[in-house]
Amino acid sequence: MKKLLFSVFIFGLSIFPLIPNTFAQDYTQWGLPDGAKARLGKGKISEIAYSPDGKHIAVASSIGIWIYDAQTGEELDLLRGETPAARSVCFSPDSSTLVSAIGFKTISLWDVRTGTQLRTLIGDTRAVFSVVFSPDGKTLASCSDDNTVRLWDVRTGKTLHILTGHTDRAWKVAFSPDGSKVACASWDTTVRMWDVRTGKPLHTLKGHTKSVRCVAFSPDGKTLVSASYDETVRMWNVSTGEHLQTLKAHTDLVWELAFSPDGKTLASGSFDSTIRLWDVKTGRSFRTLTGHTSRVIALDFSTDGKTLVSGSYDGTIRLWNAETGARIKTLTEHLDFVWTVAFSPNGNTLATGGSRGTRIRLWDMQKGTLYQELPGHAGRVDSIAFNPDGKMLASASHDDTIRLWDIKTGTTIFNLTEHTDAVLSVAFSSDGKSLVSGSWDTTVRLWDVKTGAPIKSLRRHISGVMSVVFSPDGKILASGSRDNTVHLWDVHIGEHIRTLGDHSNWVYSVVFSPDGKTLASSSEDNTIILWHVQTGRSLQILRGHTNDVRSVIFNQNGNIIASGSRDTTVRLWHVQTGTHLWTFTGHTDAINSVVFSPDGKTLASGSFDGTVLLWELDYLKEKGIYGAF
Repeated sequence: MKKLLFSVFIFGLSIFPLIPNTFAQDYTQWGLPDGAKARLGKGKISEIAYSPDGKHIAVASSIGIWIYDAQTGEELDLLRGETPAARSVCFSPDSSTLVSAIGFKTISLWDVRTGTQLRTLIGDTRAVFSVVFSPDGKTLASCSDDNTVRLWDVRTGKTLHILTGHTDRAWKVAFSPDGSKVACASWDTTVRMWDVRTGKPLHTLKGHTKSVRCVAFSPDGKTLVSASYDETVRMWNVSTGEHLQTLKAHTDLVWELAFSPDGKTLASGSFDSTIRLWDVKTGRSFRTLTGHTSRVIALDFSTDGKTLVSGSYDGTIRLWNAETGARIKTLTEHLDFVWTVAFSPNGNTLATGGSRGTRIRLWDMQKGTLYQELPGHAGRVDSIAFNPDGKMLASASHDDTIRLWDIKTGTTIFNLTEHTDAVLSVAFSSDGKSLVSGSWDTTVRLWDVKTGAPIKSLRRHISGVMSVVFSPDGKILASGSRDNTVHLWDVHIGEHIRTLGDHSNWVYSVVFSPDGKTLASSSEDNTIILWHVQTGRSLQILRGHTNDVRSVIFNQNGNIIASGSRDTTVRLWHVQTGTHLWTFTGHTDAINSVVFSPDGKTLASGSFDGTVLLWELDYLKEKGIYGAF
C-alpha cells in the first residue's frame, strides 16, 4: 500500500539555494495540486476508525483520508477524490472497504488494498456528517444536514429508506450490533431510533438540554449512550427507550464516545482536552487520560480492546494502552486552522500559528517536517513575525498578549500584556529594535524589543485593528481595521498622517512594497487596493476573488503581489498593470495567510483546512508568465 494515489510532477529542483531540495517525508508530496511542491500538515481531523483486522487506522481529514499502519504509525496512503475533504470514515466488517463522507453531499467507497475509489453515492440533499457500515457490511447509514438518515444498499448503491423525524441537523449515526436498529444524534436535542428493515421509528429519546453530538451502542446491543453539548453522557435502554443514568465529569462538551469490545468500558472525548474511561456497570469514571492540549474530537478502540486511539485539535493522534492508560505513540502534523505563516530570514524555517491548540509550530524546510513547538499562549495565535536576524519570533494571540521568543531555546523572552483584547497582528521594524501590534481593543501599540517596554499607543481606529506593518525605512506605520479604513502613522512622533478609506468592509491585511512607495491592502469586500504612500491616492483596485481577501504580500522585487482568500484560492497579480497572472487552487478551506520565501522562489499559503501548501514559482515558466517575476 506504500504508494502515491496521484502521480505528481514536481517542477523545479530547489526550494532555497543554500539547502537541499528533497523533503525527507514522501507524504508531504502526496496528492498535491498543480503547481505545488509540498504540503506541511495533514489537515484537520474529523473522525478516526480502526480497521476490524487491527492493521490500519483511517483518519478523515480536511484534505482526504489518511491511512496509517496501526502498529508502526507509518503513513501508508492518502485517499483523495475530486472533493477531498472527509468528515466521516468507517471500515467494512472485513476491513477490505472504506466508506467516507466527503465534500458536500457525497459518500465514497474505497478499496483499502489499492486505494482506488470504487463507487460514489449521491442522494443526500445537504452536507453528510456521518456514515457507517452495518455489522454485516451490506448496508450503509448516513445522516445529513437535511435532518434525515439514509440507508443504502452497498452492492447497488441504491437508497433503501429515508428516515425522518428529526427537526434539526442529523449529526451522528450508529447501527446496533445485530444490525436491526439504527440510532441518530441530532441538534434538536433528541436521539431517534428506527427499525432498519422497515424504516419505521422505534423510540425518541429525550432528556438532553442541548444538541446531541454522538451516539454509540454497547457491544451486547442492550444499551445506547449519547453525548451532548450539555456536557453530559446519557445511557438508555435500547429495548424500551428508558433513560438509565447520566454520566457527568467532563468540564466541557463531550464530542465523541466509544465502547470497548467487551462492553465493560466506555471512553469519552471532550472539549476539555481529556479522555475519560467509565465503568459501564457502575457509571463511574475510573481513569482520565491527559496529554492532549486541545479538544478531543475522535476516538476508537482496536478490535482486541488493547488500544485506544484519539484525535485532537492540537494536531496529534495518540495511541493509548486501554488497560493502563499509558500513551503508546503520538502521530503528529494534523493541524487545525492555520491562521498565519512566516519564513525565517534565511528561509530554513517556516513558522505557523492559529491552531486551536494555541501552539506555534516550526517546520524544517529541508526535511518538510515539524521540528519544534512553542507552547505558552492560552488563545489562538493570529500573527507571527521573525525579527531581521531570525533569532527572535513575535506572536500575537487571542489571549490578549504578545510573546517574544528565543528561537534557539524555544523560551519566552517577554510576555507583553498592555492590550485589553485579542491581539491580531505583530510586525518588527527593519532594524529589529521596535515591534508594532494591533488589537481588537482598537489600538496600535509600539514596543521596545530590547526591554519589552511599551513606547506609544496610537488611537484613531474605532474597531479592531486586523493588520499592522512598518514601512521598509521604519518611518511610517500602516494599520488596517475592522472599521474599513487604513491609517498611516508617523513612527517617530506617533502622529496620524492620513486615512485611506476606499474599502467597503473590514481590512484584513496591509503590506508595503519593498521600496516603500506603494501600500497594498486586502479586504472583506473581496478586493485588493494599491495605494501611493506619499499622496494616499488609490492606484489600482484588483478584483477577481469571490470572497474575503485575508492576506496580501509583495514579492522581493515588488513587481508581483500574492493574495489569499476565503474563496480557497491564491492569486498572483502584476503590480504595475493590476493584471491577474495566475490562480493556484488546491486548498479546501479559507486561505488566511500567504508569504514569499526570502529568495522569491516559493510561496507558502496557510489555510483553515489545517495545511500549508508550498507553491513552486518556477512552475510558472511553463505557463509563459515567469518573465513577470
